[in-house]
Amino acid sequence: MDLPFVGLVTFARQPACPDWNLVDGADVAILGVPIDTASSYRVGTRFGPRAIREASMFHGFGPEGVFDFEDEVTYLTRDEVQIVDVGDADVIYADTRRSLATAEQAVRALLDAGTLPYILGGDHSITMATMSAYSEQPPMHIVHLDAHFDFIDERNGIRWGHGSPMRRSSEMSHVKGITTLGPRNMAAVSRKDWEAAQAYGSHVASLRKVRMQGAEASLRHIPAGERVYVSIDVDAFDPSIAPGTATISHGGFSYYEVKDILRAVAQRFEVVGVDFVEVSPPYDPSGITALLAARTSLDFIGSIFHERAQRRKA
Repeated sequence: MDLPFVGLVTFARQPACPDWNLVDGADVAILGVPIDTASSYRVGTRFGPRAIREASMFHGFGPEGVFDFEDEVTYLTRDEVQIVDVGDADVIYADTRRSLATAEQAVRALLDAGTLPYILGGDHSITMATMSAYSEQPPMHIVHLDAHFDFIDERNGIRWGHGSPMRRSSEMSHVKGITTLGPRNMAAVSRKDWEAAQAYGSHVASLRKVRMQGAEASLRHIPAGERVYVSIDVDAFDPSIAPGTATISHGGFSYYEVKDILRAVAQRFEVVGVDFVEVSPPYDPSGITALLAARTSLDFIGSIFHERAQRRKA
């Protein structure tokens, strides 16, 4: 029976592809990077990829796709997108640097196969590894949804913690720019790191500013058609709907606000990769955080490939 609690768990019931030599031909590959040893506070995000997959079974779908009555569009049809679940990158227990290195290798393998990597974290340090994997790809812009700037240079001598992915990415020659949407509250960034982000040229729109000007205006500074990588920290959402995360910050985005931002990204740009990080199931017995991550991911994948199909027809 096709029930969400029956059968092997894969992302939204899509085919498992443990042999990465067979990924060729898939449009999207779901990859888990289950590490949390770079977290500066609460751990538990190593269980994030598994929890998101489990929650996504509720939204499982077949080749006919999923109809959205608000848009009067059927998304995620087999004609528009083929998704495979390639499992997880190798994790070396208690060795963050080696685990990040294997994550980078995994993403490179998916890029070599010509598929779009959609990465489930894991703490936010994984973005340093995933962005490194694009070093031989054409330049791109990062769109970063987060309650924090993640522009820390180093803390206690550590330069690859989960508060540093945008700082390390800014040092990569293939990263053309960084746009951070949704930071808020005291401690979102230190003065020193704020000034470093400004000096680099980061474009920042606080949560209040995004609400005031809207999703499209918040992205208008990025040229249409730009290649973008999207990094989504679940703490960008308000903790009332996403309590399962390491560093909660009150007053975050609603589900529909993020949906509108991601749809605008899909409409305006060429999305070349995505990570969704910092889901920490131990802090959310209800499971709504993982369910939100799964739903948002399916919305975004559907939008990306529907927009690609529309552009081909134009």
